[in-house]
Amino acid sequence: MKFYTQNHQHTCGIDLHTKTMFLCILNNSGEIVLHANIAAQPKPFMKAIQPFREDLVIGAECMFSWYWLADLCLQENINFILGHALYMKAIHGGKAKSDKIDSEKIARLIKGGTFPLAYVYPPELRPTRDLLRRRRMLVRMRSELLAHIKLTHYQYNAEFFQKNINKKGNREGIDNLFSDPTVRKNIDVDLSVADHLHDEIVQLENYIIRRTKAFDPRTFYRLQTVPGIGAVLALTILYEIGNIARFPTVQSFASYARLVKCSKESAGKLYGYGGGKIGNPQLKWAFSEAMCLFMRESDRAKAYIAKLEKKHGKGKAMSILTHKLGRAVYFILKRKDAFDEKYFFNT
Repeated sequence: MKFYTQNHQHTCGIDLHTKTMFLCILNNSGEIVLHANIAAQPKPFMKAIQPFREDLVIGAECMFSWYWLADLCLQENINFILGHALYMKAIHGGKAKSDKIDSEKIARLIKGGTFPLAYVYPPELRPTRDLLRRRRMLVRMRSELLAHIKLTHYQYNAEFFQKNINKKGNREGIDNLFSDPTVRKNIDVDLSVADHLHDEIVQLENYIIRRTKAFDPRTFYRLQTVPGIGAVLALTILYEIGNIARFPTVQSFASYARLVKCSKESAGKLYGYGGGKIGNPQLKWAFSEAMCLFMRESDRAKAYIAKLEKKHGKGKAMSILTHKLGRAVYFILKRKDAFDEKYFFNT
């Protein structure tokens, strides 16, 4: 966990919502000089902070509508920091809770040097990252439709599919396997939506790949030197990480990617592990998928898992390989090098 520890002449805590925002500005002595509820719009916001702009820092909790505020502060050359939502326990505790109270708590966390920082993702990469996340949602929707077709097949004990229906070209004539016209209509709807989603997903992938080749082609191809990491996984890793320099150590990167467990200790006793939901779920998914595909393509990876499985069990053995793969990707990006399987298994 990182805290914001810099001192400023004025400190502004914002309890941000979609339509309103509650501001609390403290001076250098910790006294409240402004406490107001205003519309969540650029003009009212700039007017409210205008008398305090000299040496001002603005902090807000990480929630879905912070993009415009961060971009506005960047444009106006105002210091902006983002608070980690799961670490900001102080604003959720207490006997009473309101926007006014929360905004003051945020301001005092910043003032006291205990404001937990989240990463403010660069605005030039943010739209592409969000589009890539949208693609994952569309893929899940398509999978649900294809799964419903298979479930309907089992319900009516229809003839077995001759080919894998995950591929668009293999779905032709599936509705003819069902005799009831209403069931066929049900299948036709699933097929129609699934085919449309397939076309949209392909277009999205091609669009993102073209933008990535224009933005950072070397890193994109460097990630694909890892066996098991294809175009989609490389895109996910590239855009979810952003700038690898924001991770000073490989341990901090592994923690952010949810590749390690965090121990809970007190008085020399271990009480278990936690923090499983703190980190980047997209990176966790990408490295887990990469590990499975890596095992499929590499005989040395299969032997490595078999060796670890005897001591730790299959689940933990796969987690160890996933962690090791994540560390390798970190150093690939850090050193701007390609993947070396021999070096990977010898270290």
